Amino acid sequence: MSFSVTPLLLHSDQVPTAARRALRAAYDAPIEERAPYLESAARILHRDGELDLDCVDARELVGLSVEGTCG
Repeated sequence: MSFSVTPLLLHSDQVPTAARRALRAAYDAPIEERAPYLESAARILHRDGELDLDCVDARELVGLSVEGTCG
């Protein structure tokens, strides 16, 4: 069984609005169309200075493979 923190991220005021929008779009999209939205959310979370997440953590948090970039 997989545990998703997406519902928590969607409702957290500490998550940047743009990241929440990307996560909402991913959540609403068909499974095969979610990756670009998740990539965007990971990029935003990684670049946010207040969160201080490295790329691997940001990707893992949104449910992506840790193999990839946040560029």
